[in-house]
Amino acid sequence: MSYRPATMPMSDHERTAQSRSAPSKAQRRAVRAAVGSYHEAELGKLIEHVRDGLARYDAGEIDAFELDELIHHYKRATQKLWSFCTGSGGQIEMVARTLEWLREQGELPDWWEQATPRRPRD
Repeated sequence: MSYRPATMPMSDHERTAQSRSAPSKAQRRAVRAAVGSYHEAELGKLIEHVRDGLARYDAGEIDAFELDELIHHYKRATQKLWSFCTGSGGQIEMVARTLEWLREQGELPDWWEQATPRRPRD
């Protein structure tokens, strides 16, 4: 970036470049809100797995060890979700753009599946 005296006006090209690289506070707030809403909705889906596990445990369908594994699975899934959703400044904007692209592609992550341990092939 070159030095410019404060009195020299910006060209249209420079204003456009600056607006792309420096979103307004309102834009940043909207991006954080959108990513936060996504994060909260996905956490809700993951919590449903735990609720289902607790109901299955109460009904005698699974034992304490299976419920414990389910809870560990939940924790792995929430860690992956958290890692995806967190960021500051430009990172959160990249997350929002990535979410938008994944939605367009119809390929939003299934965080529960993402946390499923991969079994080695025989």
